[in-house]
Amino acid sequence: MSERAKERGDTRAYWRANLRIMAGLLTIWFIGSYVLGIFFVEPLNTVRLGGFPMGFWVAHQGSIVLFVVLVLVYALMMDRLDRRYGVD
Repeated sequence: MSERAKERGDTRAYWRANLRIMAGLLTIWFIGSYVLGIFFVEPLNTVRLGGFPMGFWVAHQGSIVLFVVLVLVYALMMDRLDRRYGVD
């Protein structure tokens, strides 16, 4: 296999791994923000957190906290992926 073909294969593998990471994190974000914050707000409102209904908390503060955590997780996972493929 030529060096160019090997490099192209590594690039495709790297991109596929990156897409898998993004798809997984976007799925978690969708579940945390939309499913819990919109579709299951009524059952969550039966629980109170700090005097507020849990559905309100999840829809407002929880989705923001989840987003920040997912950004940090993405950065850590991409650092690991970059090291594995030698692009760090």
